[in-house]
Amino acid sequence: MEIKERFLKYVSINTQADEDSSSVPSSACQLDLARILAQECKEIGFDEVQLDESGIVYATLFSTDDTKDAIGFLAHMDTACELSGKDVKPRIIENYQGEVIQLNDHYSMSKEMYPALATCISEDLIVTDGTTLLGGDDKAGIAIIMSALEKVIKEKIPHGKIMVAFTCDEEVGRGTDTFDLDRFDVDYAYTIDGGEVECVDYENFNAAKAHIEIVGSSIHPGDAKDKMVNAGLLAVEFASRFPKEQIPSKTEGREGFYHLTNLQGDVELATLDYILREHDEDKFKAQKNFVTDLVDEFNKKYDGRFQLEIKDQYKNMYSYIKHDMRCVDKAKQAIEMAGIKPVSNPVRGGTDGAMLSEKGLLTPNLGTGSFNHHGRYEFASIQKMEKMVDIVINIIKY
Repeated sequence: MEIKERFLKYVSINTQADEDSSSVPSSACQLDLARILAQECKEIGFDEVQLDESGIVYATLFSTDDTKDAIGFLAHMDTACELSGKDVKPRIIENYQGEVIQLNDHYSMSKEMYPALATCISEDLIVTDGTTLLGGDDKAGIAIIMSALEKVIKEKIPHGKIMVAFTCDEEVGRGTDTFDLDRFDVDYAYTIDGGEVECVDYENFNAAKAHIEIVGSSIHPGDAKDKMVNAGLLAVEFASRFPKEQIPSKTEGREGFYHLTNLQGDVELATLDYILREHDEDKFKAQKNFVTDLVDEFNKKYDGRFQLEIKDQYKNMYSYIKHDMRCVDKAKQAIEMAGIKPVSNPVRGGTDGAMLSEKGLLTPNLGTGSFNHHGRYEFASIQKMEKMVDIVINIIKY
């Protein structure tokens, strides 16, 4: 199957995650694709294929050359929650020449608005009809892995042990919650879940969530003098104390931020949710200390009405990978062999690889040739996906 056909098949299957669900996986529709992928892995010739109770597909190709490293490849089946992944209607634009792409009567995209388009001149693009996301994040990664491994098996390319895993619920932060590292026994691995094909990403944010709850005191406003404590007003006062320049819209590169993701409240009760992000470990600790100290200050001022919960989400994978750069060096060599100059940029987010690296499996992230993820302007380049197939095969061969 050509990668174009494979990709179009996968995006036709709704696998949207459900962030409000506590089930595993969060949406039953993810299992529809999991069953298809498990069957395809059997058909193309993997030696072992397992679909576990949490919806993860594991597939193993036994080594034909024990001098080579055991390598894993991962991609996630779920799509983002921001926009529907149901009834995706992709369209192919052949030989794109930089023109404005009209998705429908209401939505269009240009290379000036979305610079990634300018890197795809003369390539064939797959776009949406403007009513749904496309699903390139991460069905492009799945298609790349399946196409590469099909070629390895069919052409009998010598290889070490290879393992593949297709996971659920990456988009809601649960992609590795049930991942079986004992089953996925390799020297190192790669998530195929980025954008640009030249990228080897091994540096990401340290991440935490902060939840603040404020208890007020309600009384009839006519009798409120020296009695009412308005939790909503306290929430606004609290939020105003955060650094004005350290927000997502004013930061880039390795600059961290505080991001207020939710604020709700009335007189009796108010809540605020923040995500904290920093590449540097010391700056990350300082962020958490800032929030803790601010809550302490407000509790002294307002008689202990503030409660704080901070939860770490993931760590910068570089703190683990820097001790063994084999996986990064091999990926860069594979990209160079494909005629491309590799680059590594600090990722302003996280991947399943960050959690896996923390658990002991070093897992940098590679590109997919798909862009503008999580929205209607998502698109994928067929030629870039094909180039990623070559890069994956280079990693396996050399």
